[in-house]
Amino acid sequence: MIFDGDRQEVDRYLQAVDEIQRSMSSASISDDPKVNCALQIAMARLEDEFRNILISHTNPIEADSLIDPTSLHFTTPEDEEDHDQQQQQQQQQDTAADSSSSSSFSSASKQRHLNDGDSSSYRSTSSIREIDLIPSEAVYDLRSIAERMISSGYLRECIQVYGSVRKSAVDASFRRLGIEKLSIGDVQRLEWEQLEAKIRRWIRAAKVCVRTLFASEKKLCEQIFDGVGTAIDDACFMETVKGPAIQLFNFAEAISISRRSPEKLFKILDLHDALMDLIPDIDVVFDSKSSESIRIQAAEILSRLAEAARGILSEFENAVLREPSKVPVPGGTIHPLTRYVMNYISLISDYKQTLNELIVSKPSTGSRYSGDPSTPDMDFTELEGKTPLAIHLIWIIVILQFNLDGKSKHYKDASLSHLFIMNNVHYIVQKVRGSPELRQMIGDEYLKRLTGKFRQAATSYQRATWVRVLYCLRDEGLHVSGGFSSGVSRSALRERFKSFNAMFEEVHRTQAVWLIPDSQLREELRISISEKLIPAYRSFLGRFRSHIESGRHPENYIKYSVEDLEDAVLDFFEGTPVSQHLRRRSQ
Repeated sequence: MIFDGDRQEVDRYLQAVDEIQRSMSSASISDDPKVNCALQIAMARLEDEFRNILISHTNPIEADSLIDPTSLHFTTPEDEEDHDQQQQQQQQQDTAADSSSSSSFSSASKQRHLNDGDSSSYRSTSSIREIDLIPSEAVYDLRSIAERMISSGYLRECIQVYGSVRKSAVDASFRRLGIEKLSIGDVQRLEWEQLEAKIRRWIRAAKVCVRTLFASEKKLCEQIFDGVGTAIDDACFMETVKGPAIQLFNFAEAISISRRSPEKLFKILDLHDALMDLIPDIDVVFDSKSSESIRIQAAEILSRLAEAARGILSEFENAVLREPSKVPVPGGTIHPLTRYVMNYISLISDYKQTLNELIVSKPSTGSRYSGDPSTPDMDFTELEGKTPLAIHLIWIIVILQFNLDGKSKHYKDASLSHLFIMNNVHYIVQKVRGSPELRQMIGDEYLKRLTGKFRQAATSYQRATWVRVLYCLRDEGLHVSGGFSSGVSRSALRERFKSFNAMFEEVHRTQAVWLIPDSQLREELRISISEKLIPAYRSFLGRFRSHIESGRHPENYIKYSVEDLEDAVLDFFEGTPVSQHLRRRSQ
């Protein structure tokens, strides 16, 4: 190859080509077959030289160039796999404490990939980071050859050679970035768990592709072809990157039109945020008329991702409302639906900035006077001033409670029904309080309303359970009067003690297997029970013990001391079966 040899030889060859081209400008010589043949030979040789220079200087992109400066993440597949493994381990740790939650949440990561805060100084100037793909000396030679080929009418050949070599280089970079050649159909046939890792990889790779890889290819085209002819640099650029760009964006397009389901929302939002962040850079890199299709494709994908997110949220609301399970959860504990929904909306709150921009309307279901017994009533005017997302989150909590109220009716025991509502609404309150973002959006006013509901459920439970038990400890019906004597009816008193013992034993046996998972709530309810039960029993025992003990077999009626009842209350709501007989302290 001439251009691999002595520089003077290169210059002499180019001068010879220039002589032939000048000869072609003469009308008397331009038709000379020898001159035409010489020109064809020269162009064929320059085409080979052009290809050789491109190939010999097309090296794998440097590893440092694969670092996304806006997130400080290394983007090779090997490091991506390490990152995925670390993230999966973190997710397992996060979900271990709440193992009864829906498994969908193990796939709905809270980790956000758009860490612009780490690179604010970099972003303040430009997101695009061009690199020199070919040394300046080789660029000079390529431009020298391109000028002569194009001026001799060999534009098409020049573009084809350039595009084929550089496209191969782009394809090699794609492989290093872990970007696979998948059709839209291929993507839609993958399991969601497989797609999650690919989406994380795509987000990082897309930033590098647009801001470094494509931008650097554009710069190289401009260095070689700018000014040589009309829009030739852009033609070469599109010849090189149009196919890879379509391949890159087809993945996001496939996700945007895939079947909707709740677990996909967060990765779709990640994709939306990443693409939204890239749109200004895409507009800069693909700024010509011929690359308009790339800009349009990116904008349309962004719009479809936004629509998909809105649709998933709406479908999620409807799914919460219609969730059909009718089998009561044992012990009145927290329903899996409650855990699922509250974990889900906690994650939604992490995306509040994006969703507030995407959501512009109130929930499509529910109204103050709907008249539909299958839909809760809600006065949206009470939520004036709240963001659209906050209204949607409150609506989800409303329909969750509506569903739970329906599920509570499947319990045959009214006390357990109230305990179920107390447990679940308390869990809702705790999840709201535990998330600063969620609490800010829901607001303290609505949080007070929720708190009031679970406290009301606790009161209703106590009434349903303990009113009839405490009714045994009343004085009415125990005193007799008339004739020559008055006092306490021992037989009535014995029956009263027997009734109390039987009722308390049944409540103790039954409610020990009921479960209040929250230890503080469990202790508060036990204290509340003891504050009503223990003083009433102590007083009743103090007033009537002597009447029983002066008769036969008092141990059959006064079976328990005050301390025995105090110990028994500690068994309540542990979710553990107990003996049919209460433990008794030694008399």
